[in-house]
Order: sequence, then structure tokens, then C-alpha cells
Amino acid sequence: MSEKDNLSDFKEIKLNVQEKFKEIIGETKEFPKYTTQIINIANQNAQGTRPEVVGQMSELINRCPEKTYKSWKEWYLKNYPDAIKKATQRVKPMIDNIKEAIELIDEKMVEDWVEDLVITKTAEGLVIQEIILEYIANKKGIKWRLATPYEESQNIDGYIGEIPVSIKPSAYLAKKSSVRETIYVEMIYYKKTVKFLYIYTKL
Repeated sequence: MSEKDNLSDFKEIKLNVQEKFKEIIGETKEFPKYTTQIINIANQNAQGTRPEVVGQMSELINRCPEKTYKSWKEWYLKNYPDAIKKATQRVKPMIDNIKEAIELIDEKMVEDWVEDLVITKTAEGLVIQEIILEYIANKKGIKWRLATPYEESQNIDGYIGEIPVSIKPSAYLAKKSSVRETIYVEMIYYKKTVKFLYIYTKL
């Protein structure tokens, strides 16, 4: 699809593939409601399906000589006979940890979490902007200020002396160039951990 393509320009074909999948794969596994979400979170924390545990799947499936589901399953289990078990042994203890954590959650904790998300996390970016502007300005021995609403519309978050700056999280750089805005002011990036704030600046 090119950048100018729009799905509305294409003919839509709707296929019911449920029975076809059953025919190819066999009876598909059914999971009780919410369980896969919990297992997925546990897997993310435990890193049970990382390439070093189960292999690099996108490469392995291309190495399989016969391109059918049955052949792929047989080939993988033959070449990596312990991988599923190893991944399971990583994830299951994390499930137990989550079970213990769930027992600690009451209405007050949920309320605190919602308040932190809605109020504190929303303001966190503003607080970080002030910290960065103040720190760099103090290092240079000059004044600083936050941007006005009009200046914000020009992608300016504040001024260090007479220099307009835009402050973005470092993850912003990971966005595709087509998604990122073109900003014609001095850029400052940051990365925040629980304890530290890392600032990336050319000033």
C-alpha cells in the first residue's frame, strides 16, 4: 500500500475462516475470559517467549522446509523440544506473583491508581518541562520561562534565555519520520525512570 492509498478505494472481501482454521490446525484452544490477558502480562514480565528461550520465530518459520502448519509444528518441536516447557516454567511463577498482588488490591488502591493516572501522570510532563528548563537555565546563569498558549501552538514548550525549546520524551525519536512533526526550534529530549531524569540537550 502506498502513502496515497486509502482502503475505501479497494474492494473488501469478507471471509469466515473459523472452520478453515479448525480444519488446518485442529480444534483451536479455548481460554476462559480474561485469562489470556493475565497470562500475557505475566509473560511480558517474565520474558518467557524471548528469542533466547523459544527462538526467533520469524526466522525459524522460514527455516522450516515444508510450509504447512503440521510440518511447522513437527519441525519446531523436533528442533526445540524443551522450548515450550522452558517458557512455561518462566511464566507460571509470575502468574503466582500476580495472584498474590491481586489479593492486595482493594477499592482504595484502585482509587489511588486512578487518581495517579488521571491527575499526577497528566501533570508529570509539565513538571518535567519545568525541571528541565530551570536546570539548564541555572547552569547557564540565565532566565527561563514556560511558553504561552500561542507559543505552545508553535511547538514551543519554553524559553531558556531567548532560545525557544521543544521538550519531548526520548521515545519520540522512535516514531517514524512520517509521524513525527517537523519542529524548527531547539530540541531537548528526556527519559524518566523511577528515580532519575535523563536530559539530552545540545545547549
